[in-house]
Amino acid sequence: MSSTEKDKIDIDRAVLKKVALTSPSGLLAFGFGMGLSPVAPGTMGTLIAIPFTFALKSLGNPGFWIVLILLFLLGIGLCERVSHRLGVHDHGGIVWDEMVGYWLSVAFVPLQWRWLLAAFLLFRFFDIFKPWPIRQLDQRINGGFGIMLDDVVAAIFTMICLAILQSVF
Repeated sequence: MSSTEKDKIDIDRAVLKKVALTSPSGLLAFGFGMGLSPVAPGTMGTLIAIPFTFALKSLGNPGFWIVLILLFLLGIGLCERVSHRLGVHDHGGIVWDEMVGYWLSVAFVPLQWRWLLAAFLLFRFFDIFKPWPIRQLDQRINGGFGIMLDDVVAAIFTMICLAILQSVF
């Protein structure tokens, strides 16, 4: 286990709760507390994104993209601020990046459970295993932009897979 991974684990739960629940930036970055899950916080953060998908997709195409871009830009600042408060770059409990990544993943699929589930599973796969170039981006680009970027690339991989599935089914 690398020292960065160990740092991510060793932060006291009380400190995590304080950062996650006492400020608007912490509340958003930790996915309304879902990032505090002791098991699979990134997956929990992606799960909390699903209900919001319906609201985002109801905005229509231009509205969806405008709001998604704004949420991405907001995420850069949120993730940066909360990382500094924790003293750890890209702590696993910061799940805003997973939320935005999931919303990007479902941009071109219909609001049907099978497509939302496929997007969830594919996005989690790419986000967890981080195939090239996702892992390299995650390791080399720091700050809020770096935290957000690897999830955007995981979402793009997911979108490509979903497009292939849509052409088959």
